[in-house]
Amino acid sequence: MQKNTKRDNRWLKKLMSVAIIATLLYSCASIGRPDGGGYDETPPRFVGASPEIGATNVKRTKMTLEFDEYIKLEKASEKIVVSPPQVQMPEISAMGKKVHINLLDTLKANTTYTVDFSDAIVDNNEGNPLGNFTYSFSTGEAIDTLEVRGTLLEASNLEPIKGMLVGLHSNLEDSAFTSVPLDRVSRTDSRGRFIIKGIAPGSYRVFAIDDKDQNFTFSQKSEKIAFYDSIIVPSADMRMHRDTIFRDSLTIDTIFDHSYTHYLPDDLILRAFTEESSSQYLVKNERLTDEKFSFYFADRADTLPVVKGLNFDEQDAFIIEKNLRNDTLHYWVKDSLLYKQDTLRVSISYLYTDTASMLVPRTDTLNLVSRAKKAKAEPKKKKGKKSDEEEEEEIVFLDVNTNAPSNMDIYGSVSFTFKEPVASFDTAAIQLKIKVDTLWQEVPFVFEHDSLNMMRYTLYTDWDFADEYQLTVDSAAIVGLYGLHSDNIKKDFKIKKEEEYCNIFFTIRGLDGPAFVQLLSPQDNVLRQVKVKEGMADFYFLSPGKYGARLIEDLNENGEWDTGNYEGGIQPEKVYYYPQILEPKANWDLNQEWNLNALSPERQKPEEMKKQKPDEEKKKKTRTPNRR
Repeated sequence: MQKNTKRDNRWLKKLMSVAIIATLLYSCASIGRPDGGGYDETPPRFVGASPEIGATNVKRTKMTLEFDEYIKLEKASEKIVVSPPQVQMPEISAMGKKVHINLLDTLKANTTYTVDFSDAIVDNNEGNPLGNFTYSFSTGEAIDTLEVRGTLLEASNLEPIKGMLVGLHSNLEDSAFTSVPLDRVSRTDSRGRFIIKGIAPGSYRVFAIDDKDQNFTFSQKSEKIAFYDSIIVPSADMRMHRDTIFRDSLTIDTIFDHSYTHYLPDDLILRAFTEESSSQYLVKNERLTDEKFSFYFADRADTLPVVKGLNFDEQDAFIIEKNLRNDTLHYWVKDSLLYKQDTLRVSISYLYTDTASMLVPRTDTLNLVSRAKKAKAEPKKKKGKKSDEEEEEEIVFLDVNTNAPSNMDIYGSVSFTFKEPVASFDTAAIQLKIKVDTLWQEVPFVFEHDSLNMMRYTLYTDWDFADEYQLTVDSAAIVGLYGLHSDNIKKDFKIKKEEEYCNIFFTIRGLDGPAFVQLLSPQDNVLRQVKVKEGMADFYFLSPGKYGARLIEDLNENGEWDTGNYEGGIQPEKVYYYPQILEPKANWDLNQEWNLNALSPERQKPEEMKKQKPDEEKKKKTRTPNRR
């Protein structure tokens, strides 16, 4: 028995040795592909601070915050906001598991300070953010805890605005926004939302500013701003919230209520805008070609400047091309002897904004030098035996862009656009015909010179659905200012069938004054515009597709959106979005009820149309599992 026992022990030791070696070999073989396990999705946890959060009677300007893991600050300069605003930029840095704060300004007495980190604090490995983290302390006996919430939107298109300062003024004078730094500030997130914390009881005015010079005041007209019309009084009340714990998917285990502090107001809407430039001056002048010189002004004007020639007679010397604002002017020189001069000396008199912001007369003397470089081309030779004979010169025709789509819309028109002014247009040389059976019959039409674009002419008629048309313009019917004439023009096109179209009819509710509705592409581009008449906005003969809609309260009935003005206390004209993307099919009529006040402004614009998207969660890394 003893021998057998010894023999069994020897075999057991051998088996154990083999097992150990096998285990070691397997471990070595697997070392290159360890099982990574789950990823850390937990944000850093705040452990403590010195001074602690909510501390009072604080006199020191250096603070330390501690977390449960190694952390870093992401986009600190963009996300972290200190209130009250600091003249000297605070020093805020992360090292290991700590954040160090050094306020360089002298602390104000009896003041609550907040350092709003937003989501700038992330863990060092996976970048999980600690969202909406704020550190606060007071230099007085008590700490202020009131809060104000709201949303900042672009006034013209209800786009959320990210990263813009929103602040409060306890000084209720209008001049405070332009002369005194804001008392407390916050910064908007990717949805345009803001929370201003650490507010003392009292009355405030609310502002937003794209603070280009970082002085926390509205000191430059180019800065985008917003202001709330009413004075706000922050407050708080206790509310109850009910939580439910389920035993399983159907059975309730426990229902319990807990109280929490709710701060008001929590739904402020600010509409941001940039004021129109109120300074008038000559931005630049240029003469890119011999025949034309141009002036560009900073602001619109009611009248044209007076231009006088100093080395030529300006009487009847130009054709003036202008835009609707009279801030971009092109002068086409008629006489070839004049425009061939290298330099045209002129004086230009206009109204100029002086240092007191008053419009005063001003006259500038300018030397307009042509930048055109004309190369003399060698005469072309004919190929072949008679190479010494000059090739006939190629005829250069007047450049005409004729817009007549082969598949014309029922509401469409034919347009002619030119690169230089037209001296004459023989309308008798234009023929428009419709195909009736196999024959072509002439159709009456209206031919007009565009009142807003002197380089464009338009032909209109009452088209018939599904019919074929032919447009011809005889050679030399159009003569340009510099003597070139047009070539023959021939266009064949067909009008779409009625059943190819769809219609959208809006019935507007909640509108008090004049307005217009713009039909939009999903990319927020304007496709059509109609006035609201008797609470209706109708869009006929649309191509099937996706459409959005925007209503603009047109208080001055000028057919365009108008910005605001802070000094005048004028808010920008209000904008509303239809909250859905419509997708009518061919031969459909869509009748849509549109209550302008059914949704708050930040919820109106469809997500598909927004260019400012909410910050997405960071993509989690994936690991390749072990292969065995």
